This record gives sequence, structure tokens and C-alpha cells, in this order.
Amino acid sequence: MSRAAVTISSMIKLPSLSQYSRLFALFALSVFMLFLNGCDPTLNWREVRSDDASYTALFPAKPTSFERAVNLDGLQVMMNMTAAEADGVSFAVATAIIEDEGQRAKALIAMQTAMLRNIRGEITEKKTVNVKGGATAIQIHATGQAGQAGTPLALFARFVIHESRVFQVIALGPKEKLSAETADTFLSSFAFN
Repeated sequence: MSRAAVTISSMIKLPSLSQYSRLFALFALSVFMLFLNGCDPTLNWREVRSDDASYTALFPAKPTSFERAVNLDGLQVMMNMTAAEADGVSFAVATAIIEDEGQRAKALIAMQTAMLRNIRGEITEKKTVNVKGGATAIQIHATGQAGQAGTPLALFARFVIHESRVFQVIALGPKEKLSAETADTFLSSFAFN
């Protein structure tokens, strides 16, 4: 080794091999922890596309769809619901065609009222938000109770009219299991095609 190389190496303090090992172990542990935080095994997000209702949404589990007749404040409609459950929390998109344009706003209010009544809920926050694909929705956060035991519930929902349809997009579950971040992932993913 040349005299210049010895002088330079003695001037620069290089970490020892054991310091590299510790740094690598710390880096590997950090990456592993980030991976665990980003991969909640109970929430397996996937995009679901509804061709009839022209929307897409991220669901945290494989959803099922069904249809049933409902009464929206005197208006009888067939409502289609696509829903999934993950870790005791329900995620759903419900939609109904309402041909009479003058009845759509009334139906939307009836959907919101029914949701709140079902959980004995109180709205804690209400605002207007834009939905991807060109619509404006009313977004609410409410607290409520489930069953006779009165288990505390959280409800995050969007109610929106698009073309001839009304939509209800909800995340509902035990307060300690449903975070605002998880609800926002679901609600903000809802978009019109």
C-alpha cells in the first residue's frame, strides 16, 4: 500500500464491520416495521368496479352484492348494495335509481336519516366534498350505539346524487376499530367512471 493511501485512510474514520452489521440490522428492522404498518392483514384493499352503477371503490375485503326493496320516506325503490366486512367493520356502497329528478334529494335525506336512526346516531361533523368523476357529496361523521348493550359505533358516510341514481357510501363499525384514516381510504376511493 502506498504511503498516500495509508495517510488518507488514517484521516478518514471508517465504521468497523460490527458497526455496519448494526446499521444493516437497524435498517432491516425499520423496513420490516414499515412493511407491517402498511399491511394490516385484516384490510386487504382491492378495487371493485360496478358496471351498472358506473362507480369504482376500494374495499378492504371481497364484497358481496344484493338487491332489496326499500322505502325512502314513502318512495319505494330497489336498492343495490355492495358490501364487505373486515375486522368487525362494514364497508358498503348502496345505490338506487330514481327516475323523478325532484325526488332524488328527498331520497338522499331519507337514506341519511335512516342510517342515523339505525344506530341512534348523532352527527359530529358534516361537510360538502367533491367526488372523483364529477359530483358533490354530503359527508358526515357520526357516533352511535349498537344493540341494547350500547356498544359505541362510528359512522363515516357520503351521500351523493349522480345522474339518475342516489348513492350512500358508508364505513360503520365499533368506534375502537374504525379509524378516520381507514374510513377515508374507503370514502375517498369512491369515484364515478
